[in-house]
Amino acid sequence: MLSALPGVRRVSDDTILLLAALSRGESGAAEKLLPLVYSELKGIAGRQMQRERADHTLQPTALVHEAYLKLIDQSRVQWQGRTHFCAIAANIMRRILVDHARGRNAAKRGAGAQKIAIDENLTPDAPSREVDLVALDDALERLAELNPRHARIVELRYFGGLTVEETAATLEISASTVKNDWRAAKAWLLTQLEDL
Repeated sequence: MLSALPGVRRVSDDTILLLAALSRGESGAAEKLLPLVYSELKGIAGRQMQRERADHTLQPTALVHEAYLKLIDQSRVQWQGRTHFCAIAANIMRRILVDHARGRNAAKRGAGAQKIAIDENLTPDAPSREVDLVALDDALERLAELNPRHARIVELRYFGGLTVEETAATLEISASTVKNDWRAAKAWLLTQLEDL
């Protein structure tokens, strides 16, 4: 069971039941689920917004609500639990922020590209330098073409804030594989972003 793994957030029975009901398209499941996952979604949004510029027009609450609307519209997803739900939420939030940055850059005709903070170890909490959010997304897309699992690990660890154990459980691989792939993916991405 997912909740029994070390480092994985405790999954309540209500959350599991509501995620299953959401997968089946049952009415009312989305409204009942939101209070149970809101604090985690707010945490994911907060981590992602920390790397954004100070004058960003989106606020974490707006990001949570926009992402939640997209999450509950995922009719083909068979939710595997709270960690899986949060991983997909992090990916959707990243997409929202990248789309916002692309729109902002296009409005300025490429000038003033949106920068986010990224450190040399590709961890959200370490000292950082700024890189173009769209360039980071483009590099992550190229990585996904070369090695989808490496790209997925970056999404889960960096953008989703999942631990090694949570990432391993989500991807159904070992923690040591996550660590090795994470190291390789970070090195590749940092090389790609070196010239920015």
